[in-house]
Amino acid sequence: MTEEAAVTEDVRPSPADAARRAVALAVPDPPTLRAALDATGYLTDTGLTTALYLALRLPQPLLLEGEPGVGKTEAARALATVLGSPLIRLQCYDGLDAAEALYEWNYPRQLLSIRLAESRGTALEEADLFSDAFLLRRPVLAALTHPGPTPAVLLIDEIDRADDDFEAFLLEVLAEAGVTIPELGTVRAAVPPVVVLTSNRTRDLHDALKRRCLYHWIDYPDTERVIEIVRRRVPGTTPALAAEVAAAVRRLRTLEIQKPPGIAESIDWVSALTLLGVEQLDQDAAERTLGVLVKYREDHDLVRDRGLAWLVGAPDG
Repeated sequence: MTEEAAVTEDVRPSPADAARRAVALAVPDPPTLRAALDATGYLTDTGLTTALYLALRLPQPLLLEGEPGVGKTEAARALATVLGSPLIRLQCYDGLDAAEALYEWNYPRQLLSIRLAESRGTALEEADLFSDAFLLRRPVLAALTHPGPTPAVLLIDEIDRADDDFEAFLLEVLAEAGVTIPELGTVRAAVPPVVVLTSNRTRDLHDALKRRCLYHWIDYPDTERVIEIVRRRVPGTTPALAAEVAAAVRRLRTLEIQKPPGIAESIDWVSALTLLGVEQLDQDAAERTLGVLVKYREDHDLVRDRGLAWLVGAPDG
């Protein structure tokens, strides 16, 4: 190797450094990020934009909390689109363990290899079976081993549904940006992922996890922003219908229903009304399509008791 080649090799940036530079070029400041998110169809405010920007550039995990349907998951999805990176999602649930989040071995393929080796009379060492070729990467490991050039976005969705043991495991992974696989050794991220955690606050998370993360609460957007979101997501929607739906959804959230509707339900409702040719939200249209918006029988009864005229803002409501 020539001296010039050796110097070039010494100054070559690491994958992590190259990824940081790529992110800095893509989103040099919060206004650029906000415009890029807007171009994907995801509308943000200054607070959320800043939180996402800091998660990218510090970098540091970001915990997004808020009611279901306010756009927490979509924030991570839009961020991945801006970066041109994969969104790798881990959906949490009660009983989720580390193995399901990290990896498992492809036992059927291992068994097939054993049988093939036996039929050929060839020797097969244990190391041959527990190699990368037989490793099934689950979301966390897949995000840690993503090669770049920009970091993957690892979405830990509804972390509040997992138990304390999984939360402790996750804290260790986030701190080390790596995991140990007994058969292979320690795997560390060459390009650490951007980590977004979401929570609906069904339970309180431990302080240790919160200390590790940036935090942002996403509230329901105001009526004007709902109108803008709906009209973007359902092309051809008239401003009047979008405004009527936004107002009805806002009224509905004042009732003590089990599942208050979010942005997704508002979009679905407008889509259904548009498909049915409804140009103005009235009691008849609300009656026919209430199941798009309200998902429990008890909530249907509550809405009807309050009155469909009230829901659609009719004068006698």
